Order: sequence, then C-alpha cells, then structure tokens
Amino acid sequence: MVNLLIAFLRLFARLPLSWVRAAGYGLGWLLWHVAGKRRRIVRVNLQKCLPELSAAEREALAFRHLISFGQSVMDRAWLWHAPEALVRQRLRWVGDLPALQAPGPLVMFAPHFVGLDAGGLAVSLDVPGPVAFIFVGQSRPAVEAWVRQGRERSGNVRPYFRHQGMRQILAGIKKGEPLHLSPDMDFGRTESIFVPFMGVEKAATVPSLSRLSKVVGARVVPVVTRMTPAGYDIEVHAPLDNFPTADLVQDTTRMNALLADWVRTMPEQYYWVHKRFKTRPEGEPGFY
Repeated sequence: MVNLLIAFLRLFARLPLSWVRAAGYGLGWLLWHVAGKRRRIVRVNLQKCLPELSAAEREALAFRHLISFGQSVMDRAWLWHAPEALVRQRLRWVGDLPALQAPGPLVMFAPHFVGLDAGGLAVSLDVPGPVAFIFVGQSRPAVEAWVRQGRERSGNVRPYFRHQGMRQILAGIKKGEPLHLSPDMDFGRTESIFVPFMGVEKAATVPSLSRLSKVVGARVVPVVTRMTPAGYDIEVHAPLDNFPTADLVQDTTRMNALLADWVRTMPEQYYWVHKRFKTRPEGEPGFY
C-alpha cells in the first residue's frame, strides 16, 4: 500500500502546479471528513490560540488548514521527484539571503509551517554546507526510505536523529555545518520548559534554539516558508540581535512571540494538526 502511494505521488511530479494543488485540495477535503481525531486536535489548538475569532471563523480556518496540509503533502511529489530545474522555479528566496551565507556558526530557526519540507530543500540546495537537519524517524521502513531520499536529494544534507542526542550536532556546528532547527513542538516534560505561546501561558517548548546557539556561539537566522500559488516563498529574516542571552526562559519566550507574529500572517499554514499542548504542568488537565 505504501509503495503504491509513493508511486502515485511520483506520477504528479511533472504535472502543472495547479493540478497538484487541486489534488491536494481533494486530499485536504477528504481528511476534513474522515480524520476526525486530527480535526478535533486542530479545533482545540485554534480555540486555545485564537480565541478572539468566532466559532464559525475558527471552523472555517480549521478547514482551510487541512486543505493547506493536504496540498503540502501532494507538493512533495514535485519537491522530491521533479527535475531540479522545475523545483527551483517554484522555490523563491525572499529577504536577507546573505545572512545565511556569511561565515561563522549558523542556526536557522525554521518553524513548523506546512512548507517546512520545501524550505528545507531550498536551504539544502542553496546554503553552503553540508547542512545539518534533525529528523524524526518514520515507523515504516518503506516510508523512511522515501522520506530520506526526498529530503536528502540535493546531496547537501547531514541528517541527525533526535534519539542520537545533541553531542554530534554540536560537533557538526563547530565544524561549520549550518543547522536547520525546528524547535517549536512539544517533545515532553523532560525536554521542555513552560513559556507562553499565543495565549496559552504555559506551553511546553523545547529551549534548544537558545541552548545550542549559545554553546557554539552561533548567529540565529529565522527562515519561514510560506506556501504561495506559484510554489513557496522562503523568507529569510535578519539575524536575531542580542540572542541568545543568559536567560533561557526569556530567549524561548521571545522565540514563541516571534513565531506567533508569523503565524498570524498565515494562520491556515501552521501545523495545527500536531498536539502542540499535549504536555501540561503537573496537576493541570489535558487539552485533548
């Protein structure tokens, strides 16, 4: 079944983007109607993070999110299998690109928007490397092989996995490997601190952006990927000033505040399908 799905996606690699996005719309529509558990997670996240919206507005936003999510899944067909020239036509750099190419240790803050894989591929194609990425392994070997082939297609990727720990990653940064880091998820109590995020005063957040950049003296450059009708814009923001500081909580709070600003510019594209608030402080009830 998995191999059949992969073969199906390969068929879309050379099709016009409008056709791929139409198929992605269909996938998102299907998920909205059959993936009840994920639909509920999206609704809870939006109610916690955007309470100023009416119930009808949040419901419409939840639907648009699953459409964007479905389209991003179908986009992997051309991201991972189309000729490189076609891929480059659909990936547009915006902003302070020289900030990624300056000498010295570099950590890219790349939040979990639906275009994360597109942004990662753009980085691996154009940023001097090899570029380090931290991946989570897939449970099925066939899926793992396919995902790795796609994410590493540029030949400029240094893959690390969360279960391997931080020592190898730190050593790589010190040797000059830029790190593409996505720390805006809930990875459990032992790895997180509780800081505000979009109205949730105690959101379990991994403080690795501050911790890693401080250890190696790296500049931190936000890289935010936005889905567009023409493909994806990879937005490079100016390096964060006065970051990191000696205050881990302050740094991580600042990271979440920056992320919240970007989320509000494209709320349908943030990864609301994840249980962002699955870890609650001791004694507090769960959200899901």
